[in-house]
Amino acid sequence: MTRLFRYELIGTDGGARRGVFHTPRGPVRTPGFMPVGTLGTVKGLTIDQVAATGADMILGNTYHLRLRPGHETVAALGGLHKMCGWDGPILTDSGGFQVFSLGAINKVNEHAATFRSHIDGAKIELTPEHSIEIQQALGSDVAMVLDHVIALPAPMTQVEDALARSIRWAARCRIAADREDQALFAIVQGGLDRTLRQQCASELAAMSFEGYAVGGLSVGEPPEDMYTTTGFTTPHLPADKPRYLMGVGTPRDLLENIARGIDLFDCVMPTRNGRNALAFTDEGPLKLRNAVHKLDTRPLMEDCPCLACRHSRGYLRHLFVAGEMLGPILLSHHNLMYYGRLMQATRDAIEAGEFEAFKNAKLAGWGHEPFQETV
Repeated sequence: MTRLFRYELIGTDGGARRGVFHTPRGPVRTPGFMPVGTLGTVKGLTIDQVAATGADMILGNTYHLRLRPGHETVAALGGLHKMCGWDGPILTDSGGFQVFSLGAINKVNEHAATFRSHIDGAKIELTPEHSIEIQQALGSDVAMVLDHVIALPAPMTQVEDALARSIRWAARCRIAADREDQALFAIVQGGLDRTLRQQCASELAAMSFEGYAVGGLSVGEPPEDMYTTTGFTTPHLPADKPRYLMGVGTPRDLLENIARGIDLFDCVMPTRNGRNALAFTDEGPLKLRNAVHKLDTRPLMEDCPCLACRHSRGYLRHLFVAGEMLGPILLSHHNLMYYGRLMQATRDAIEAGEFEAFKNAKLAGWGHEPFQETV
């Protein structure tokens, strides 16, 4: 794979890493959070508003863009970057999680995942090769291999089967990927089992991908099991490649997993919760529909530069109670800004050698104790 993509490790503080993932479309500072733009849009926000939150890279969704407007249409419109107006790096997932989430209407065998469209019921066959074909047509900077995701907990035989298939599918994706301007990330599976996770990480590392994701977590297991699993997986991943924890998570999840060596995150939580009147703050989440905010003249946070914090909590509550579309827009912007500022503060803390104290202070503000694995 071309060296157009390079991870630069600037420093460490305990298990936490401060680095930069260099791409042809610009640097991605790590630790970093990637807003989710499923269909070529981060819901409710303009591209300029997304950029203002401090995001370096955003996501697109292979499955959803395959259905609407179609990857051929995206390519005809100049690719995903031109279509949505984002000139920074874009990562596209492989469709594996959507196959998992559509479990009632899918079938997985060695050749492919076959499922029905949630839009019109049309039959779709997603092979590793087709997943790469779609992502190359979309023109993303980072493409993900197709993996086999299962719910947890699961019988060991099922975990082993999904892991082995994910490794074989990763190899097929490796062969199919031929765009030099597109990095390919592998995905480590293995459930909550230490031996299986380490086996998968080692086998994928030997294939020399441009980055490595920890997948198959945040699919029903307690957060503490996620943290433990991440902790025993990352030491087996190459230190000179970015590490991405897929689909995670809460602010607590981000800091606990950064402490265990994760560099990149994505999640719909900031915008989905914003659309449902929940704002993230240093004192924990605020539910803006609650009557306690009706006459509150304070902003969500005094020092936050987001669009929402130009207004009072009482006004924001009014927007949601009245069903005004501005409410979800403002809170989505606030939540992404909160995540972006949290990542910048985290990077600063790692560089200063103060990450542990920073993490513990944030956790205390959110009402959490630091998680310690039991030996």
